[in-house]
Amino acid sequence: MEMTGSRLRLAFLLTALILAVEVLSGWVAGSLALLADAGHVLTDVIALGLAWFAVEQAKRPSDSARTYGYHRVGILAAMVNGASLIVIVAWIAYEAVGRLQHPRPVSGGLVVAAALVAIGLNAFIGFSLRGSRNLNVRAALLHVLGDLAASIGVVAAGVVILLTNWTYADPLVSLGIAVLVAWGALRLVGQTVNILLEGTPRSVDLKAVRSAIAGTAGVSSVHDLHVWALSAEELALSCHVVVPEDVQLAAGEHLVRDLELRLCADFAIAHTTIQVEACHPCPGEDMHTPGAHNHPHAVRPA
Repeated sequence: MEMTGSRLRLAFLLTALILAVEVLSGWVAGSLALLADAGHVLTDVIALGLAWFAVEQAKRPSDSARTYGYHRVGILAAMVNGASLIVIVAWIAYEAVGRLQHPRPVSGGLVVAAALVAIGLNAFIGFSLRGSRNLNVRAALLHVLGDLAASIGVVAAGVVILLTNWTYADPLVSLGIAVLVAWGALRLVGQTVNILLEGTPRSVDLKAVRSAIAGTAGVSSVHDLHVWALSAEELALSCHVVVPEDVQLAAGEHLVRDLELRLCADFAIAHTTIQVEACHPCPGEDMHTPGAHNHPHAVRPA
């Protein structure tokens, strides 16, 4: 865990350096392509920062105020950052259309130099992150590789401007990068909204989970099944399993442990709450709707 945090911290700092270089160079060179790529690099800074944050927060124990820990802080930050990226995309598109109508001079040499620096640093970051099994690190690596491709596009635009003085290459590359940033931003916002609404994670096949539980020896049926995400990495599940009436308490506990191990191994669900029912099972799924109560009201003696 410590090594993973160190690698993500280094990647975050180097990517922030790339962002600073491209913003400054883009402003001096008058290159919208560099500024657009800086917007894309910003998505990488966010992704790496959140990945680093998630690793560090995972070290914090839960407490009485946050019994599930502090994973959702990163989700809230991702939501705000995703929304801000959409605003950046709108600005890039507006500026690109304006430059297509009224071209401006661009310093192609500075554009190429700054983009080459970004390519070199991104290649180093990608090399340092390779080979990790951590999902946060693997997702961050994909962001870095995407930025590497965008920087290559900026180099191509700079070379075209140097050789032909065709300044339209700059806004055209900017629009392509804007599409790339918009795609990532919309996916980020969609994922965070799904997590905050406690929707079923896209990586989880709920039918497969239900079948796995129902197919376990000793389980008669399963209902009130819910799977949701605490964060991008932490999944949780709750359900009621019905067992035969003659099942002893110890056997029920063994069954729960078996289900927990299967759910963790097959679906990466680490947090589980499983209620075992035998002689008094719940009426069924219809009782677990908004506003419904799971248990009949007790009748108080007169």
